[in-house]
Order: sequence, then structure tokens, then C-alpha cells
Amino acid sequence: VQLQASGGGLVQAGGSLRLSCVASGRTSSTDASTDVMGWFRQAPGKEREFVASIRWSSGSTAYLDSVKGRFTISKNNAQNTVSLQMNILKPEDTAVYYCASGRHIAPMSSYDYWGQGTQVTVSS
Repeated sequence: VQLQASGGGLVQAGGSLRLSCVASGRTSSTDASTDVMGWFRQAPGKEREFVASIRWSSGSTAYLDSVKGRFTISKNNAQNTVSLQMNILKPEDTAVYYCASGRHIAPMSSYDYWGQGTQVTVSS
């Protein structure tokens, strides 16, 4: 499975960005080992953290508490694309954002495939 993330950039606090991740190479649309698509982020000097996830099969979602109400994860099964709409961005959202694919929402080690990362910078 190959994941290609895009959409990062520089935005002022309070602004919005939309990240996209295209997944290719899944063995089938019902492959349980890659059913979960997640977004993670890593800020300088900090550990990588979970941001949001969605299941290809059910559409069920999960979010980091600090992004609930501001970020929305969605999927387009036909285009094998998962998006992360980020609104009301804050300087503390600044990080490299990664998309990943795996069998379970947690732990992070259950994600076997990772995209290359896209930089999101929020200025105050």
C-alpha cells in the first residue's frame, strides 16, 4: 500500500487547511489489514501523536480531544482518498502531518503503512 499525502501549507491562526491522502495498492476494498486510515502529527521535539481516523468499511471516526469540533476526517471510497478538513487552526496545530493505514485505530504500531508527511504551519 502506498500513501500520498498533500495539502499542507502556511496559514494564519483561525484559518483552514484541507489535507488529502490517496491510498493505492490495497489488495481489496474489504482488506481488513488496511481498513483504518489515520492522520498523525509530529511537532518539533515532540512525539508523534494520533489526530483522527476513519474506517473504509464503516466510516466510523475517532479524534484527538484537542481537535474535536475543529477537524473533520472523511473518505471517498471510489477515489481511495481520505481527507482531513482542519478549521479554526491554532499555532499548536503546527506539525508535520502523516497519513497511515492499518488494521486497528490503536496503538500506533498497528499502522503498517505511512505516507511521506506534509508540513502544516499555523502562524499567530
